[in-house]
Amino acid sequence: MKILIVGASGATGRLLVEQLLNRDQKVIVIVRSDESLPESVKNHKNLEIVKASLLDLSDSELEQQVKGIDAIASCLGHNITFKGLFGHPRKLVTDATRRLCEAVKANNPNKIVKFVLMNTTGNRNRDINEPISFAEKVVVGLIRLLLPPLSDNEKASDYLRIKIGQSDDNIEWSVVRPDGLIDKDKVTKYEVYPSPIRSAIFNAGKTSRINVGHFMADLITESDIWKKWEGQMPVIYNKDAS
Repeated sequence: MKILIVGASGATGRLLVEQLLNRDQKVIVIVRSDESLPESVKNHKNLEIVKASLLDLSDSELEQQVKGIDAIASCLGHNITFKGLFGHPRKLVTDATRRLCEAVKANNPNKIVKFVLMNTTGNRNRDINEPISFAEKVVVGLIRLLLPPLSDNEKASDYLRIKIGQSDDNIEWSVVRPDGLIDKDKVTKYEVYPSPIRSAIFNAGKTSRINVGHFMADLITESDIWKKWEGQMPVIYNKDAS
């Protein structure tokens, strides 16, 4: 497979790149800088590095980057700094998702391209009835109002749910929702559910970034796992997250 990853220089994106390269997949990454990529990754024969700011690429340049690919994975997110939370681009994840999908469709591929979007349990799947307490609704509403990244994550998944939908001719998608992200050195046992099994605000679980990378790689490369979660917003927890 040929897979394009955006957000590959981030804490989770780097791990997804490693997971895919370890599976002998061909990977293209679009990064402003490759300094955070391990040397073993940067020098891998199956990795192509495109040094650019994704949203600064023209439509034709982006169309060229997605031409012939089998899957796109987005691990984009906002840095936890004042500039990252409140500066521009405020709709980084949404704009990247929209432009990448538009680029895929502009090429009119003769195959389905998978799109895997990393998101958050703070974002509900509005295609199904996910129960949420009044108190959590209030807190989430305040976070949405005060912290732009939550709204960005919501709008990005909404683009896939509503604009691309469940029967697009060119794109199938899955939105991966980890709970509280932590760092681990190795893949451990984890569980995946259609919806949160605990409150993202008042009783959050833990999800290691390497497990997120492993699950996203499974979605991309394992057809049975893709069939199970395509068009859904699976939630992933470490098995020992309680």
